[in-house]
Amino acid sequence: MLYHWLYPLSQNIHFFNVFKYITFRSFLAFIIATTISILWGKHFIALMKLRQFGQTIRDEGPESHKKKKGTPTFGGVFILGSAMFACVICGNFVSDPFLIASFVTISYFFLGGLDDYLKVLKKNTKGVSARQKLLWQFSTALVASYGMIALEVTDTNIYVPFIKDPILDIGWFYVPFAAFVIVGSSNALNLTDGLDGLAIGPTIISAATLGLFSYLAGHSELSNYLLIPYVPDVGELLVLVSAIIGAGVGFLWYNAYPAEIFMGDVGSLSLGGCLGTIAVLTKNEFLFVLIGGIFVIEAVSVILQVASFKTRGKRIFKMAPLHHHFELMGWPETKVIVRFWIVSLIFAILALATLKLR
Repeated sequence: MLYHWLYPLSQNIHFFNVFKYITFRSFLAFIIATTISILWGKHFIALMKLRQFGQTIRDEGPESHKKKKGTPTFGGVFILGSAMFACVICGNFVSDPFLIASFVTISYFFLGGLDDYLKVLKKNTKGVSARQKLLWQFSTALVASYGMIALEVTDTNIYVPFIKDPILDIGWFYVPFAAFVIVGSSNALNLTDGLDGLAIGPTIISAATLGLFSYLAGHSELSNYLLIPYVPDVGELLVLVSAIIGAGVGFLWYNAYPAEIFMGDVGSLSLGGCLGTIAVLTKNEFLFVLIGGIFVIEAVSVILQVASFKTRGKRIFKMAPLHHHFELMGWPETKVIVRFWIVSLIFAILALATLKLR
């Protein structure tokens, strides 16, 4: 909004030229989202308590989780609310990458909100069925992926780390491939959201990493120097990423152990979908496996656990997702959380290292 309203005034007032710069608007988005989320969060938590929007806890989970029953949920509402408010002020709404990523985020936000509503208010422990959830997710992701190609936001080439040139052009098969990345990211982050602050930490780290890749990929000179794919206008995603990071920091203020509020599916599904979409738009579909390594590990642990139990009748882990396995091994919750953050940071650094190894 400021970009569209104030930047044109730069012809007469030179100061307003500052709104032209993505870096300035990204910094401003971070400040706005952080401030709003911290200030709004306290009142939002009080409202959730008043409305008795409390989290239900699985009986088969770690015993230490029983005390968390009734902790307010729907935290994703004030994460995404704060982030979107910052984006409305600082975002460029003629940027196709920005609009596509926002579309996926908002669509998954409503899906997660409906799921939480059914679980918490309607006392339906299953919420939206798995089939309905996947139908919604894939429908949204396919529309977004098709839009990327139809609007020529990106191409259909596949890139892998350490190789500067595309390895394959898969044509329109890129649409379902990109959709799979987006949906997989959304569900993987959702599985990671199981401990106080566990999901939001890697989300902030992964978002910051993808934000840097967005800025570099959208800069013709820098992308050419680093031998990464140039994607016009994708640098605008840095504004969205900065808003999410700021809102995430504000949420962590209240979600750190012991959590005063939980993210809920309204947050995890939308944030995961947003990260996956940015990975696709920046041509980092495969590198995202490393950037979001914690999310991948958590998702794979569930897949392996289910597959092993169905085929052999035995479990690989004490409990899946993996963070519960370590809890049942005797690790304190805070140790699991911080160590997962550390691993996420290591993955992010390794991903950034690939920029010069091409």
